[in-house]
Parts: sequence; C-alpha cells; structure tokens
Amino acid sequence: MEPFLKKFFPKVYTKMKEDTKISNYCKFDSQLLTSFTSSLYIAGLISSFLASPVTGAFGRKPSILIGGAAFLAGSALGGAAVNVYMLILGRVLLGVGVGFANQSVPLYISEMALPRHRGAMNIGFQCGVGLGVLSANIINFGTEKIKGGWGWRISLALAALPASILTIGAILLPETPNSLIQNSSNPDKAKTVLQRIRGTTDVQAELDDLIEASLISKTINSPFRKIIQRKYRPQLVMAIAIPFFQQVTGINVITFYAPILFRTIGQGESASLMSAVVTGLVGTTATFISALVVDKLGRKTLFMIGGIQMFVTQITIGVIMAILLADHGGLSKGHAYLVLALICVYVAGFAWSWGPLGWLVPSEIFPLEIRSAGQSITVAMGFLFTFIIAQSFLAMLCRFESGIFFFFGGWVMVMTAFVYFLLPETKNVPIEQMEKVWKDHWFWKTIVGEMDDEKKAYTQQGA
Repeated sequence: MEPFLKKFFPKVYTKMKEDTKISNYCKFDSQLLTSFTSSLYIAGLISSFLASPVTGAFGRKPSILIGGAAFLAGSALGGAAVNVYMLILGRVLLGVGVGFANQSVPLYISEMALPRHRGAMNIGFQCGVGLGVLSANIINFGTEKIKGGWGWRISLALAALPASILTIGAILLPETPNSLIQNSSNPDKAKTVLQRIRGTTDVQAELDDLIEASLISKTINSPFRKIIQRKYRPQLVMAIAIPFFQQVTGINVITFYAPILFRTIGQGESASLMSAVVTGLVGTTATFISALVVDKLGRKTLFMIGGIQMFVTQITIGVIMAILLADHGGLSKGHAYLVLALICVYVAGFAWSWGPLGWLVPSEIFPLEIRSAGQSITVAMGFLFTFIIAQSFLAMLCRFESGIFFFFGGWVMVMTAFVYFLLPETKNVPIEQMEKVWKDHWFWKTIVGEMDDEKKAYTQQGA
C-alpha cells in the first residue's frame, strides 16, 4: 500500500513513483523492506528450537498457548506502529508465535487423528494457512480503499482475531494421549481422552502401542543427539530436505510478493491486490481438494502431480516475461491476465502437493522418542530457508529478472525426482508403526538396518 510505503519505506515509495530510469525488476529492491518481511522467519527459526523442549516436557497445549499469546502481542504492536522499529518488533513477535504454533499444531493433529484420516486432518492445518492468506489478501484489498491512508493499521491489527481463536481453542481442547502418557505416570487420563476422540471404549491396543513408544522415548536423554544416529537417517534427511524443497518451489515469491510481482508486470495498486486475492482463493480451494483425496491417492501421487504442474507453469511464465516484459513499460492487459492465470495454475499445484504435504509428511514420520526434536528441525529448516528466500528475492528479481522463474522451475524438477526415488508412501500407516516404511524402501533399508536396539531390548524384557 502506498501510504504504508510512504510512512515506513519512503525510499522504495520514491523509487516506485518517480524513478523512470530504474528497471521494472528493481523498483522494490530494498533490504529494509525485505527485513520487515523476513524478520518473522528468523524469530520463528529461533523460537522453534525453544518450542521443542516446551512441547516435549509440558505438552502440546502449552506450546500452542505461548504461540497464541505471541501472536496477540505482535498484532497489537504492528497495528499501533509509529516507526519501522515498532513494526519490525511486532513482526518478530509474530515470528515467535509462528515458531511455537508450527512446532506444536501439526504434532497435535497427527497424534489425535485416526491413521486413515490423518492426512486429511493434517492438511486442515494447511487449509487454515490458505484461508489466512486469502483473508489477509481480501482485507488488504478492502483497507487499501480507506481514505486517509491508515487502512494498513487494520490489516496488521486484525491478526489478533485468529490469534484469539487459537488461544481460546487451545484452552478448550484436550491434551494429546501421547503427551499425557509421556508426561504422566497415570495412563488412565490418556485412555479417557483416547476413548473420547476415537468414539469407542475399545482402545487398549492403541493405548499399549502408545505406552510402549513412551517407554522407549524415556530412555532417550538427548533427542537432538539421538536423531543424528544412522537408524534415524531417513527421517533426518526428510526433516531437512522437505522444508528446503518447499521453499525453493518459489511459492513464497507468490505469497509474500504477489502484489509487487503484479505491479512489476504493469498492474496498478488496487488491481495487484485483487490479483493476490484471486491466487489466494485458488490456493485455498486446491488445499481443500488435497484434504479430500490425500488418504485415497497417497502422498507421492500428489507430490508428482503438483511438481509437474509447477514446473510447466514456471517455465512458461519465465518465457512470457523474458520475451514480452522489458526493463521499462509493462505487459499488455491480455498478457498480464495470462500470467495471472498461469500463476493460479502454479499456486493450485503447490496447494495440493508441497504446501500441505510439506507439513503432513514430517509430522507423521518421526518415532515418539525423537518426534519433538524432529518437528523442531523441520520447522527450523523451513524458517531458515524461508528467511533466505524472503531476504534475497527482491535482489534476485532485480538481477535475474525473468530468469527467477527458471531458477525456481529447476528446483521443482530436482525435488520431484527426489520424491519419486527417495520418499516412501506413508498413507494409512499407523504413526507408531512408521518405521516399517523405511525398512521396506529400496534405498533406506540399506541404512536403517534391523529393529533398533531400544525396541529389541524392550521386547526381550517383555518376553
């Protein structure tokens, strides 16, 4: 929004409005502007490691509550900001909220869901993210029209609404059976919750699996040290590779900078915000479709469909912009709409593959003894790579120009091959039996070997 840029980033505003010599691709190249965006992710990176011991020692609910409180404080600071320091501090607090929520919410969902519904329910997390993006874009589109130029305050302050829902919801919801067993010597509480969420009294077999996993996990003093052992190598690789690949799809280029991209190709302020609404609506719809089919088609099938879809559209957009968009001027209206349509196809491809599955797969592959540490690594890697992309994108756009789409398209090709060869299918596998998929995989079975020593020892003791 122009009043927002004028108040906090006047150099960017001047460059955008008055500098006729600068390239289309370089108008928004400002480290201060990207620091505002990416400060959230550095805060999230650090707080995700703080969230791990909280989630493990005190449960999933306290971690969600801390995230909600940080969201509330960050939205208040952002809405009331009078200088860029307040603005960035509010953004940092939002990052703390994202760090705690991203660490604990996917775990909460995976541990509460039935195996046959786990995929759909966990994708509900990404549906929530998609609805948030769509809502934010709609709010931005509406508040941009407020006379007086203070609509951006409403946009930033309204983050308090979902933060309140998250906080109140965390208070009302029960703790997960896994967490209750892990942090209590009384399994009856866990059994009561398990009976309630499964809708049956016949839960003893599942409870026994949870108790066994908990006993093994309590022999682990340092889960971060444990996770680097050879038998957990596939999980560790996925905890790093999946969030890395999720970010180099280029989706955050669209999510964070969609209005800037659309302004680059010649749309005005209002039209660019409306284009962001359209892509947000497409993304939310596609994520919902993913939730409906993920437990039927499987994770790998959706990964492959989305990967091919994103690769083709990114290369096509790159070709169009290379041929038709010069350093000055803009695309014709028809070509701008064509680019918007292709971006929508790209967003749909991400939204039913790497978007939700990038959270679902890591949340379901870790055994209990390293689950909190594994989720922290996944979240932290996501924040690290998001920060790198967010901090460097505007400079990359200025230097790569239309080649930015070929850059991300190349990574999409690499990650699609990675999934095809190295990711086993995890649909309908109970979360406490997930180790089997690695032992049956053509590549990973040569690394993980036989049943791990802890489980062998426990089985022998039981015998």
